[in-house]
Amino acid sequence: MSVTIGVHPANPTLFHLARLDYAQQELAPLGETVDWHHYTDGVSTGALLTDGTLDFGGTGSTPPITAQAAGHDIVYTAVSAPRPGHGALLVLDDGPVHRVADLRTATVHLAIGSWQTHLVAKALHDAGLDYGSDITPRRGTSDSEQLLRDGVIGAWVAQGADLVAARERGGLRVLIPTADVLTDRSVFFARRDTAEERPELVAAITRALHRADAWVAAHPQEAAAQIAGAAGGSAVHWQQALSALPWRTEAPGKAFLDEQQQAADILYAAGFLPGQVTVADAVAHSVSTVQEG
Repeated sequence: MSVTIGVHPANPTLFHLARLDYAQQELAPLGETVDWHHYTDGVSTGALLTDGTLDFGGTGSTPPITAQAAGHDIVYTAVSAPRPGHGALLVLDDGPVHRVADLRTATVHLAIGSWQTHLVAKALHDAGLDYGSDITPRRGTSDSEQLLRDGVIGAWVAQGADLVAARERGGLRVLIPTADVLTDRSVFFARRDTAEERPELVAAITRALHRADAWVAAHPQEAAAQIAGAAGGSAVHWQQALSALPWRTEAPGKAFLDEQQQAADILYAAGFLPGQVTVADAVAHSVSTVQEG
């Protein structure tokens, strides 16, 4: 049989795992092979799991919440360690925005539906503002940085090599450190039937994730060249971005689930979700606890 794992450039662990042999090695004793399904938008992961395109996927924090809200029966299997240096909400260094409350009525560029939505919604909530009514969120584009520098937009959420390059050019500053708002983890999840009926499969894939993380940590230059070739940007900037990540995967514990529930409540109140979500419903008690790697 074959297990299909989703891969997109925004999830660095899965991106590199697809270029290594670790998943095949871990699945072989179970009589399984692996297929890689490459796609560009992590937001669609829940739907791809539900329709059978994928058996396993990984994103940032928001897509599994929106998947639950859309009725997709997903189960958390593992999360990365917190990634405080992964992304940031940037504003003009000498611009009018000095605190989050100053974003009222501003246009903010971000990857809508990704972890960046969680970041912006939570930061606004903490400042007494609402994602759905107090800002104009727009999907980030290749010219988001220039639009910010020109004063056309009020803020931009950047990540990876884009964040490194923007900060290197100067003139922009971090409005609020990501770690002050959320833990910003990579999140790995599967269909419920896969997770509950085949916990040994989940365990094998999780071991492969551990090994891929260890490989990137040991080979930052090669890893940066690979992702720059696929996603664009400078390999030098990517190496700096990858070096800021923890490269460790662990079980989805209570602190993570509590943060996800808080995000779900905020996003529902802001009108971003079509219904309320109970994050604990995405925990499969039949799946053995994943040991930290």
